[in-house]
Amino acid sequence: MSLSESIRQNFIEGDRWRYLADGLKTTLFITVFAVMLGMVLGFLVAIIRSTYLRTKKLLIPDLICRLYLTVIRGTPVVVQLLIIYFVIFGSVQISKTLVAVIAFGVNSGAYVAEIVRGGIMSVDIGQLEAGRSLGLNYRQTMIHIVMPQAVKNVLPALCNECIVLLKETSVAGYIAINDLTRGGDIIRSITFAPFLPLLAVALIYLIVVVVLTKLVGILERRLAANDRR
Repeated sequence: MSLSESIRQNFIEGDRWRYLADGLKTTLFITVFAVMLGMVLGFLVAIIRSTYLRTKKLLIPDLICRLYLTVIRGTPVVVQLLIIYFVIFGSVQISKTLVAVIAFGVNSGAYVAEIVRGGIMSVDIGQLEAGRSLGLNYRQTMIHIVMPQAVKNVLPALCNECIVLLKETSVAGYIAINDLTRGGDIIRSITFAPFLPLLAVALIYLIVVVVLTKLVGILERRLAANDRR
């Protein structure tokens, strides 16, 4: 079979390309909202952890955060996805896409937390002391002095975490979500041609990742240029 005939059979006939298009939409939807959830969780955990490390306050919340980080970073994301879907929400009618957002968001939050915590701890403690000497309390000093510097330091790493999360969502098919990877599997099950559907999925992921990587590179160069001013 010629290449053009294979393309027609796999993507043109029956509008099978729609499986990939719809799957890409689902993948991007899960990624965007999981990133948002992960950022909220990550910043919250990072603030609690850094507060404890610098002031020895919030001991119990810090212990909870450390347990969360240990469990999430120590287990595969696909296992977390299956546990959340079949165990935690097993007896509840809930959207599979929402379950995926929660699972990937919780997973991403653990990695975001360590990235942000590293950024906060990298800010010289003299900055904190300077804020306190100006009459700011700890919370005001963190918000107005420490966090802006920390976020600027870790912004490229946070963007790279978003790229990693995009690729991790490829396991969403384990709970029968029609994401991009599953879209390729559906085409493959219809045409019995494994090469082109999988190649198309890989190329789409590659294109999206390359675009996001370019955007991260532009961001890094602008941050570097600002630092030189």
